[in-house]
Amino acid sequence: MATSDLALLLTPEGWALLSSLPPYDPQQSLALSRSLREEGHAPALVSAALTQQRLRSRATAKFGPFAQTMLFTPDGLEQATRLTVAAHHAARYAAAESARVADLGCGIGGDAIALAGLELPVLAVDRDETTAALATVNLMPFPHATVRCADALEVDLAAEGVDAVFADPARRADGRRLTSPGQWSPPLEEVLALRGRVDALGVKIAPGTDHAELPPDAHVQWVSVDRDVVEAAVWCGPLAPEGPGRSALVLHDDGSGGTTSHLLSDPDGTDPSLPPAQLDPVVSLEDLGPLIHEPDGAVIRAGLVALAAERLGARPVGPRIAYLTGSTPAGPGLSPFLRSWHLREVLPLRLKALRSRVRAHGIGSLEIHRRGVEVSPEALRASLRLRGNASETWLVTRVGSSARGVVLVVEPTSAGHPVRPVPADDTPL
Repeated sequence: MATSDLALLLTPEGWALLSSLPPYDPQQSLALSRSLREEGHAPALVSAALTQQRLRSRATAKFGPFAQTMLFTPDGLEQATRLTVAAHHAARYAAAESARVADLGCGIGGDAIALAGLELPVLAVDRDETTAALATVNLMPFPHATVRCADALEVDLAAEGVDAVFADPARRADGRRLTSPGQWSPPLEEVLALRGRVDALGVKIAPGTDHAELPPDAHVQWVSVDRDVVEAAVWCGPLAPEGPGRSALVLHDDGSGGTTSHLLSDPDGTDPSLPPAQLDPVVSLEDLGPLIHEPDGAVIRAGLVALAAERLGARPVGPRIAYLTGSTPAGPGLSPFLRSWHLREVLPLRLKALRSRVRAHGIGSLEIHRRGVEVSPEALRASLRLRGNASETWLVTRVGSSARGVVLVVEPTSAGHPVRPVPADDTPL
């Protein structure tokens, strides 16, 4: 959103127009735009209001009903923390009895809203003028939240009465992701140096951050929401009561508008900067067990696959491949962190054979997952000429030390069928 668009919406006419719009309907947006202009509203104001209406519709997935009174930019919405995740952040600060929290790089204010919602005094800081203005609007319901347009690292934390910091460095530039923490703004190293000024420091980082970049004396937690890994965060000092190490927080929609949370932690407090532990994979197809488990992405990113496998008595199907195989079902303590299937059949990764199966079984719907092979699920699905009423789930991967790909045909763990190995003379796709 341009500053001029924001200024238009913050006039009495602009705010009234935005508040009067119906829920966003892409089929009606052109007609609505025309109608509003015919009523005498300026085209620029109509465009700004309808853009905001569309963003609010998208934001509902992250902010629920709060989205209908907030203002967004496309980038700000994409980078904002989901409210369900921000609530877990805020709970750490509340448990640490923080007196005042500085949200450095606050963006549109997602984390600051969660902190203020727990009645924690918040100083939200962003150096972009328009973004700071959006955060000001979004935090208006919270009188103990203050927004400031400033450089995050130049804020005098002691003078502001701040004893805890949450920092979210910018990880994009010119529309592209910055993978190196040294390129973030501010760089991760400079943000972590804030521990010299406050003990309670939390830093949101990219889920794919190299473990070697992580501080060994911190706790690092990876978070997924409905199987989508959304973030990782470094927690220091009183914000990490569990001590140094790694954990995976898995959040699921409970089907009634709420969220269930499940936590898998490294009980040994492994140094988070060390590479994930490795397991010995199965050797051949004959070693595959009747069950295949796929760990949640947060478990994989946290390097806790070995922990899950140990508790299951399972092994990876191949080197550095996060499919586990064994004969023990996941119990209640592990099932939230895994997708589990019963192995029905093993097929060669050969297009002719796969097309023959699709025809013979009348497969019209096919769910394809892949790990360890350079095959596009979308391209493979398109090449199979699906037709029929049957559906299947395929895991395209490698087994043992073989470089040859195979297709594991799987189904929910309630049904079982024997494994049939791939014929030795099949040619891979």
